[in-house]
Amino acid sequence: MNGNLTFEELMRRLLWLPEQNSTFAPRIDHLHYFVITVTMLASLVTGILAVVFLFKYRQRSQNQSTPIVVPSVKFEIVVIGLPLFFFLLWFVQGYQDYVWYTTPPEDAMDVYVMAKKWMWKFSYGGEGPNAIGTLHVPANRPVRLLMTSRDVIHSFFVPDFRIKQDVIPGRYTETWFEATKPGRYQVFCSQYCGTWHSQMWAEVVVMPGPEFDQWLLDQRKGQLSARVDSGGDDGPEFHGSLVEYGKRVAMAEGCVKCHSLDGEPHIGPTWLDLYDKKETLENGETVIADEAYLTDSMIDPRGKIVKGFKPVMPTYKGRLAAPDAAALVEFIKSLRTPGLEAVPSKEAIYEPVKPAQHR
Repeated sequence: MNGNLTFEELMRRLLWLPEQNSTFAPRIDHLHYFVITVTMLASLVTGILAVVFLFKYRQRSQNQSTPIVVPSVKFEIVVIGLPLFFFLLWFVQGYQDYVWYTTPPEDAMDVYVMAKKWMWKFSYGGEGPNAIGTLHVPANRPVRLLMTSRDVIHSFFVPDFRIKQDVIPGRYTETWFEATKPGRYQVFCSQYCGTWHSQMWAEVVVMPGPEFDQWLLDQRKGQLSARVDSGGDDGPEFHGSLVEYGKRVAMAEGCVKCHSLDGEPHIGPTWLDLYDKKETLENGETVIADEAYLTDSMIDPRGKIVKGFKPVMPTYKGRLAAPDAAALVEFIKSLRTPGLEAVPSKEAIYEPVKPAQHR
């Protein structure tokens, strides 16, 4: 250790933490350091007082009786209020970090993640490529991960970024991060998921912004001719636009028989401008048509019925593989009235996707 070692660096080394390589890492580490430091100091003070009291109030004779101690109100306020004060400090700092962490920036780049025994699959939103085991992202740009599982519960864990989020079958969970340093970072599964759980690895490759943009452009050039092949129960292995593939899924599954693409009333709600729209349900509640709601509507269509529509949609549970559902969501997100502002999460990375025309 050199003479210029900071308290933060000292704590990081003492706790065997990896380097901080995301914007979230320093915040979670600061909370960690604060809790650990306060806990250790409180434990030290408690231990010292216990030893002092052991000698000061020890029994000095056989006939000595235990004195009755009546504490003052001020003493009780200090003894109760001091720990409560530090507990509230933990809560305030932790809650602020929680709200910040669970609110992805509007300009975040979307990546769909599918977990299965025992691998990670990545599909970039818009016109991005698809990959298994390796996720390429730009440095100093927020990235939102929309994650689901094909089989059992998994958990996406990147120690260098201090992010860990459970990945649950049948629904989408999300997390986000902003990497601050180019490099390669290990991804682990932190939920036991079977025989090869310990080898369910992936890698996040963080690239400088311009280098990532060129990489993404090269990937697009290599998949201009979209191709769809059979991929078994995990959905097709495809190359090309996730939006275009979502359109193919919608046609193949008959979605457009009930949902219009041009805003016209139909059996079900129109898909035009549906994404991020506030919908009123039969019971009077309101929901935002985000990724989670759209996915849940495919799996359990009668769980949240939009006001004015009948519960006639069949469930697609077991019929739609996770990549198919992700592609459908991307297709719905691309359907916007001409002239309206594009979805912010695509502006910084992708060219705007033109709305599909109803036929």
